[in-house]
Amino acid sequence: MSREEIMNKVTEIFREVFDDEELVITDATNSENIEDWDSIEHISLIVSMEKEFHLKFDIKQVNTLENVGEMVDLIGRMLDE
Repeated sequence: MSREEIMNKVTEIFREVFDDEELVITDATNSENIEDWDSIEHISLIVSMEKEFHLKFDIKQVNTLENVGEMVDLIGRMLDE
């Protein structure tokens, strides 16, 4: 799966979780950029991504991510394994 395909799916997940079809996600997007992104929404994002990509994240990996771009890269690495 290409990085662009992963980013498109991640964007869809963000739009579903935050119930905002107009939400624009970039590599630099983080919790400071989205008003409703709290710890509960963060868990919803992680669970939704695990389901969509058929992955299981290690909590240590997730806790080190600083933005969406790092999440997309992590998903790409995990899919390549």
